[in-house]
Amino acid sequence: MKKRIIVVEDESIVRLDVTIMLEDAGYEVIAQAGDGEKAVELAFALKPDLIIMDIKMPKLNGLKASEIISKKMNTPILILTAYSQREYIDKAKQANIMGYLVKPITEANLIPAVEIALRQAENTQVYREQVENMNKQLLDRKMVEKAKGILMEKYNLPEDDAFRKMRKISMNKQVPMENVAKQIILVNNA
Repeated sequence: MKKRIIVVEDESIVRLDVTIMLEDAGYEVIAQAGDGEKAVELAFALKPDLIIMDIKMPKLNGLKASEIISKKMNTPILILTAYSQREYIDKAKQANIMGYLVKPITEANLIPAVEIALRQAENTQVYREQVENMNKQLLDRKMVEKAKGILMEKYNLPEDDAFRKMRKISMNKQVPMENVAKQIILVNNA
């Protein structure tokens, strides 16, 4: 499946060149924009795999547009600029900015940057999912511990017995331990 890209560049000739290079390399350019406001609108509407965005644009610059997009989406962004000054590089160090290309853009530097940005975004998504999963496991474990503590206190049970009681309920009702724990906590907080 082709990766879907939005190209945002206020210079129409550069925008066309970048689009042609991307399409020749097998990517699908799903939209183009000439300013940051349109970029934000398109990003939210089309949910692309990557956004290639110029820094200096009318209405809303690329860094500000990238910041707005990054607050609501995890779409990777590759920044294009005619400027290599330190201040722009420092400002471009945001969450979803995966790369920084200085104009003039050539196929030799664009395509590898796009491939790396897309791969980094995939890796980031995997890590994000792992962290979310670990956080859920931790919360579930805390809930089980809290419920076990309630049973230990309420029925004067040793820890192992309280855990066995919860596990038995879980197996008999064929529900996960965290659901049993949630019920114990709810009943005892009522």
